[in-house]
Amino acid sequence: MLCSLVLMSLASGNLSKPESLLMEIDPKRMRATVEKLASFHTRNTVSPGLEEAAEWLAGQYRALPGMQVEVMKYVIPKGRRVPHDQEVVEVIAALPGADDRRVIIGGHMDTINLQADPLTGRAPGANDDGSGCAVTLELARLMSGQAWPHTLVFVAFSGEEQGLYGSKALAKRAKAEGWHIDAVLSNDMVGSSGNKHGQKDEHHVRVFSEEPTKDNPGHNSRELGRFIEWTTRGKVKGFEVKLVFRRDRFGRGGDHTPFVEEGFSAVRFVEVHEEYGRQHTPDDLPEAMDWNYLANVARVNLLTLQTLAQAGTAPTDVLIKRDQSHDTTITWKHEGSRPFVVYWRETTSPAWQGSETVGNVGQATIRGVNKDDHVFAVGTKGGIPVEAK
Repeated sequence: MLCSLVLMSLASGNLSKPESLLMEIDPKRMRATVEKLASFHTRNTVSPGLEEAAEWLAGQYRALPGMQVEVMKYVIPKGRRVPHDQEVVEVIAALPGADDRRVIIGGHMDTINLQADPLTGRAPGANDDGSGCAVTLELARLMSGQAWPHTLVFVAFSGEEQGLYGSKALAKRAKAEGWHIDAVLSNDMVGSSGNKHGQKDEHHVRVFSEEPTKDNPGHNSRELGRFIEWTTRGKVKGFEVKLVFRRDRFGRGGDHTPFVEEGFSAVRFVEVHEEYGRQHTPDDLPEAMDWNYLANVARVNLLTLQTLAQAGTAPTDVLIKRDQSHDTTITWKHEGSRPFVVYWRETTSPAWQGSETVGNVGQATIRGVNKDDHVFAVGTKGGIPVEAK
């Protein structure tokens, strides 16, 4: 009955407003999550502390209405930071929707101290990445109170510090089991607005994304990044997305990448000014974090997740009519009964500059915007746009 009501709401265009839960983001609750995670002596993937932290997080998710929680097991292989092959765990909490389309959000719960033995060295990992786990859990708490069209999956990855092993295991599983994943949002180090060198930015969070390639054409990660910036622009007071058109930082990696490599659209959220002196050391403590900044990152994620959770099916065969005209006509194929939105930007602009909602149609003409100077895309309302060719 609940799924039927969701579908009826979609058909009528009566979607939940993404801004409705923004004020319910609680910095104190997220701080308590980070402080609890940092209280474990270490959460290194090969230490007993990881399983203890996983059980605690799983218990938090099990307490939420409608949540289906799995402590997933996989084998991490012997390597530079792993003394021997070992079975380890990560936490996957799913909130079933009206269909099997999925949106994944996560952070990694494991930590590392590169200055000490992995089993005995203190590795609190407050910002790296208790912050991402806190954002993920906070959004699960808020979104579990209502039904959503698509299934939402909240993940606490492990094995990140040893080589993204947990996200690799889940991405390969998703591909093998045929999961329909619309987007993956990875939050890794999102709780600090400044560093020890005096650099500070309280007003932006970076979103890293990459283009599809000839060898991996199936994902739409760059458009996911643009869509996040467009969807959240001006909706979190004094806070915006800073787009970075790279897979990740130089010489670094994150849990979004294994999903991209399997053909899923995925991006990484990360603070603007990292403090490298706290990363992978015992100094990564809660008192060095900025809780208002973390709350704003959570609000950006919430707006994005709520929107994607209600998106219609993406159009196909999005084409620009190749006539000589001061206007631009675009055609596409589609299914379902959702309204569509046409987006455009100048060829030199990294972000979308304009849009027009055109209804449940397969063709639209944008008056006064010429095809020569602009890039166009079409998406369902709330869905990632597909670039017009």
